[in-house]
Amino acid sequence: MRWNLKALPESDKVKHLQEVLGVEKPIASLLVQRGIKTFEAAKNFFRPDINHLHNPFLMKGMQQAVNRIETAIHEEENIMVYGDYDVDGTTSVALMSSYLKTRTPQIASYIPDRYAEGYGVSYQGIDFAADNDISLIIALDCGIKAVDKVAYAAEKNIDFIICDHHRPGEKIPEAVAVLDPKQEDCNYPYKELCGCGVGFKLIQAIEEKRGNTVETLLPYLDLVATAIGADIVPITGENRILAYHGLHVINTLPRNGFKAIIAQTKKESLTITDVVFIIAPRINAAGRMKHGLHAVQLLTEENLEQALIYAQEIEQFNTDRRDTDKSITEEALQIIKETKEQERFTTVVYQENWHKGVIGIVASRLTETYYRPTLVFTKSGEKLAASARSVKGFDVYNALEACTEHIEQFGGHKYAAGLTLEQKNYESFKEKFEQVVAESIDKRLLTPEITADLEIDLNEITPKFYRILKQFAPFGPGNMAPLFLSRNLKDTGYAKPVGTDAQHLKCTVKQEQNQQFINAIGFGLGDRLDRIKEQPTFDALYNIDENHWNGNVSLQLKLKDLR
Repeated sequence: MRWNLKALPESDKVKHLQEVLGVEKPIASLLVQRGIKTFEAAKNFFRPDINHLHNPFLMKGMQQAVNRIETAIHEEENIMVYGDYDVDGTTSVALMSSYLKTRTPQIASYIPDRYAEGYGVSYQGIDFAADNDISLIIALDCGIKAVDKVAYAAEKNIDFIICDHHRPGEKIPEAVAVLDPKQEDCNYPYKELCGCGVGFKLIQAIEEKRGNTVETLLPYLDLVATAIGADIVPITGENRILAYHGLHVINTLPRNGFKAIIAQTKKESLTITDVVFIIAPRINAAGRMKHGLHAVQLLTEENLEQALIYAQEIEQFNTDRRDTDKSITEEALQIIKETKEQERFTTVVYQENWHKGVIGIVASRLTETYYRPTLVFTKSGEKLAASARSVKGFDVYNALEACTEHIEQFGGHKYAAGLTLEQKNYESFKEKFEQVVAESIDKRLLTPEITADLEIDLNEITPKFYRILKQFAPFGPGNMAPLFLSRNLKDTGYAKPVGTDAQHLKCTVKQEQNQQFINAIGFGLGDRLDRIKEQPTFDALYNIDENHWNGNVSLQLKLKDLR
């Protein structure tokens, strides 16, 4: 990895925060690095206030959306809540449908089949609405590019409200209302909401119009926090407020679906990282292995016994998903080895029988291995479908946009996207994508970069220091867990490999100039054992966390890299 150390923040601002907050210099430095320079800003950071959310009516189209929904409820129209099959989509549908059911029974939930319909709004879904006398579709986490589909629905006298957060295309669908803060002419102050976040703003607007405050909607924030974590949106601004309060709901009064998942995992207090790695994969597994509606059923189930049954089914889907993605990853790595794919600027692999539900996970694993913009293709009906993942600093969405003559459709974000194309265009697309990336990527981006926030000595790591550090959570893009650098560390002789195949490193370290010992764990760093035993000292990049063992809790370093 390439190591970087952030520049030290301005000393007068650090000193000011030290004084007004009564904290140590490293804490004040971390806050200033995050743009927090006053007592008031620190208060809002450590205690995010639900009442500091923006006025939802600042979002373009919000008034029209609220009016149309109120009319539909008043006229007893049938409403379909439509969402994508991933975590953001299924939590969005669970949020919107369970909220609207408190106002009207005329609500149907619809998740497209990943295999039969593919991503986004489908003609099949619109036909289903027409056949069931549905006159309003609320699309969540999708729809911003569904120009033709929305026009098709209009021919059948079906109105659309779109709640999306993906980048719009050149043309915006002619829906009753399009809520997407990324529209160029939308003046909403915060642009980084996930799909479920946009859905939440819509129900916030409906509640405010009825004279209620946002506090009435707190029970829905467990869904929003899960979507924020799973969709890897920045945990800044409004997302920090929503995630902070949503985690509190998950840990104090979760809905039965979350209760049932948590019961299976035996976890007590969940962080946003636990949400990403424990709750989200299970919700995702339904759409990957079976159907996304299973996840919506679990998330909206009001009977705990039934929720526990759903959660067991989803646990099995998740086990199947893990086995499938492991075997496909091994196949893909073998293909790359045989074809010398690793010598290129991109990684593009295809096998027609790979499970479409896990190609995104496989793409992520290949990116971790070879650190290249990566595409994993499989057969989907008559077409090929792919998931794209990128490396830090490179916009894969823009790269795909430069290849549109070979693509049928695509959508997504800077670091993750999906696309379909005709099989006959696969090779020409592959070459064009390689050419675009080779010509536009800064070659340094092909080596992973790791940036430490601060250099500290081990003796600065105290229980009080860690107590305050914990309050920087929830962590995520825009507010990552602080990464520290310490130099001249020494193994105290207890270093050993741990885990299956000895892939992890466990050791106890001290710094030459002081006698404080601290335990450390390095996941995936088992191969560094000989090096730290042979070298007199080494430098380390690490996070700080707690180790719980046999009822004892101690601080430990979570090693990220050594040199």
